[in-house]
Amino acid sequence: MADGANAILVGRRGRGRQAAGTSNTPGWLRGDAPVAVVAAVFGLAQLVFVHPSMGLGWDEIVYVSQVTTHHPAAFFSAPRSRGVSLLAAPVASWSASTELLRVYLAVLSGLGLYLALRAWKGLFPVRVLATAGAFFATLWVTLFYGPQAMPNYWVAIGALVTVGCALRAGRGRSGRGALWGVAAGALLMALMRPTDAVWVALPLLVLLLVRRHWPLLLALAGGLAAGGVEWVIEAYAWYGGLGERLSRASEIQGGLGWNIAVDDQMRSLGGRGLCRPCTGEMPHPVVTAWWLLLPVVAVLGAVVAVRARRATATLVPLACAVTAAAPYLLMIGYAAPRFLQPAYALLAVPVADALWHLVGAGRDRWRPVTAALVALAVAGHLAVQFSVLVGTVDRNVESREDWARVADELHRLGVRPPCLLTGHESIPVGYYTGCSSGATSGNNENTTAAEIVDTARRIPVAALTGPGGTPPAYARDWAPYRVTDLEIRIAPPG
Repeated sequence: MADGANAILVGRRGRGRQAAGTSNTPGWLRGDAPVAVVAAVFGLAQLVFVHPSMGLGWDEIVYVSQVTTHHPAAFFSAPRSRGVSLLAAPVASWSASTELLRVYLAVLSGLGLYLALRAWKGLFPVRVLATAGAFFATLWVTLFYGPQAMPNYWVAIGALVTVGCALRAGRGRSGRGALWGVAAGALLMALMRPTDAVWVALPLLVLLLVRRHWPLLLALAGGLAAGGVEWVIEAYAWYGGLGERLSRASEIQGGLGWNIAVDDQMRSLGGRGLCRPCTGEMPHPVVTAWWLLLPVVAVLGAVVAVRARRATATLVPLACAVTAAAPYLLMIGYAAPRFLQPAYALLAVPVADALWHLVGAGRDRWRPVTAALVALAVAGHLAVQFSVLVGTVDRNVESREDWARVADELHRLGVRPPCLLTGHESIPVGYYTGCSSGATSGNNENTTAAEIVDTARRIPVAALTGPGGTPPAYARDWAPYRVTDLEIRIAPPG
């Protein structure tokens, strides 16, 4: 009885301190305003630092071309899912403007971040949620891919919504709204990348099974199933079954299995969009320091949460972050920094909680010192992230302008839609030229040499050969041209 009375007394005192603290906090800091500001600045920063005029990248072209009427659809390989195409469709289905698509995706990604952070309302103070959002939003990889038609950012948003709503529903908060949030977040993840969605949701699925929380389990499983059903149907329609599609997807990704790719991910942190093969020197230690410190600070957040007797709200996102990152750190032979975006998003919450604990830790006389050190670390982190971002944007703008220049030269040489390109970088160059693309081998194999030769009798066809390569046998008698570092062979008319 005494213990119960003490608990009630402590609870009343805690509420009293909280009320007093709230009264001294500006009104705009007590609601959703800080989170909304972070999301709005994130959207604006994308438009400032990632030029809206930056052309579409290789993967973007594959996704966007599925819903355009002004370009032929590029080959859609086994690992891909249709979610990004659906996301881009409201603009890409009627407009060829890259600038309009970038602005639309930047606004949408800002809104997505706001909604994802709101899913955690009541689990952590608003200052922690705003800090978590700011940390995730200021990573160069988040800013770079936010306005792009790519899936990983949206898997991250879906992961935040799913885990946050599941934790709230587990505490009996928000009623059916939290259940619908779990289903919606899981659906979003599965629409974008079904396999990633399963890896993210795995700890939640186990936890809900152990606790026999059937409504939550049904919402989570139902969302995953609804988002992945189209991918499964395609597997049986085009690949002969789910197992066959998964096998083909593994083959395209170099064969999934035990393969430590931690060093590959570190090499990609300097701004390499795709590190395959991932060779070369490591980036400067200043660039990789945040990545090495991230798990340490996240573990500190877990310790803080356990001591505060709110372990579940921190340990669950940590577990989901670990399973989200595991296949890309341990099972794949190459790296891309965007692969780890869901893990970064989930780690952001315990990391933010740990940072606020560090700022307020220690005796009063040391708190200004601790706060200054944290502020200095944050400033250095931001400087590194934006430096990498600027360099990454510049390189990508230049490479995509190269594709546009090759397309202009092809037009000058008479290769105009309807047309077909094969060979080196035929998918991106084909998109910029307005041509279909074909490959007789490799990950994007979708035609044969005989079909290409037959097509050349009806429409313009060109074979592209990269540096050090040799033209295919069927194109050796075609007229050769040199454009930048490419050799282009164009089939004779008729």
